[in-house]
Amino acid sequence: MSRRQVFTGSPWEPLVGYCRAIRVGNRIEVAGTTAMQDGVVVGAGDPYAQTRFILQTIEKALQELGADLTNVVRTRMFVTDISRWEEVGKAHGEFFGQIQPVATMVEVSALIDPLLMVEIEVEAVIESGKA
Repeated sequence: MSRRQVFTGSPWEPLVGYCRAIRVGNRIEVAGTTAMQDGVVVGAGDPYAQTRFILQTIEKALQELGADLTNVVRTRMFVTDISRWEEVGKAHGEFFGQIQPVATMVEVSALIDPLLMVEIEVEAVIESGKA
């Protein structure tokens, strides 16, 4: 079975030994993605802005692997302050309101950088026969 990977240049990818997204057959898994760009947190203090940035990053990774957001079947959202869930949910709904994959949102004590408030991972499935 073929295996295609996407890398985003995160400093943690080579250090930890992972890729942003991987496609094996018709399945795509996207690693936990945060609002980090060139070593700088995007939207510090703003979970809505972080969520939007994260989902845009995930969307680009999916596109590189021949998929789009409509192929997403699951999202997992890890937030550092569950009391701000509505801000994360609003951004998630802007991307997935019509698609409605299964979703999980849980509070975690911390992410890899104290300015990060949200981390999201997704699973996608492409119909058989699609490139």
